[in-house]
Amino acid sequence: MTEKSMTPDEVVGRLRSGMTVGIGGWGSRRKPMALVRALLRSEITDLTVISYGGPDVGLLAAAGRIRKLVTPFVTLDSIPLEPHYRAARESGAFALTELDEAMFMWGLHAAVNRMPFLPVRAGLGSDVMRVNPELRTVTSPYADGEEFVAVAALRMDAALVHLNRADRLGNAQYLGPDPYFDDLFCEAANAAYVSCEQLVETAELSKSGPPQSLLVSRHSVTGVVETPNGAHFTSCAPDYGRDEAFQKLYATTPWTEFAERFLSGGSEHAYQSAVQAWHEEQK
Repeated sequence: MTEKSMTPDEVVGRLRSGMTVGIGGWGSRRKPMALVRALLRSEITDLTVISYGGPDVGLLAAAGRIRKLVTPFVTLDSIPLEPHYRAARESGAFALTELDEAMFMWGLHAAVNRMPFLPVRAGLGSDVMRVNPELRTVTSPYADGEEFVAVAALRMDAALVHLNRADRLGNAQYLGPDPYFDDLFCEAANAAYVSCEQLVETAELSKSGPPQSLLVSRHSVTGVVETPNGAHFTSCAPDYGRDEAFQKLYATTPWTEFAERFLSGGSEHAYQSAVQAWHEEQK
């Protein structure tokens, strides 16, 4: 069995401009933010991003790295609409395919099962079909003759996800309330990179939670990265909650000012130190 430990910058070194990159998590919850920040430190651009979007999308959009976005929403949860995404979208900075949440999920399932599409009822009779004229329908070949939306597979060149614990082989575990489809992202991608709060021995994973918490298996993982506080400023329950004060700062600060203070230090350590310094100033 193969040791798969990597650094965030080594992960980004495997990525290229023009790739389709899936990003796990949900809104402002358990996003692989350390990997996104590493991506921002690179010159990679022209990306197609597939995500249940949150600040991952907002950061990449503000930095001009997205060519096309496939998403059902982009939210900060406590702030309903991600402001940097909104600004980029209103300026027409990238193309958008906006799907119903269930359609998005079945697009992931289609990719996992190496199907070109899967038929779903979600979307029929809604404006999803109007705003996405490239969507097609199919008719059941059986006696019912029912019409379905044919949701195309959401295949990816690479997936980035963040979980609570992992071993060095790529097995990974979530300990919070929801898996957020991270296993589907990993299995739908040609390469998958898992960041985690803590690397542990394989035997420790079975002691930390029930069997169903062992969400991601090593067979679908290319590299694993230990990044404590690596989901900041999104939540990573039960390790920590969302940093609401910092998220509000992010949402209300002009992009260039935010990027200069928090993203220009050249490393994840520099980012975490800048965040800590800001919190100290608020006391």
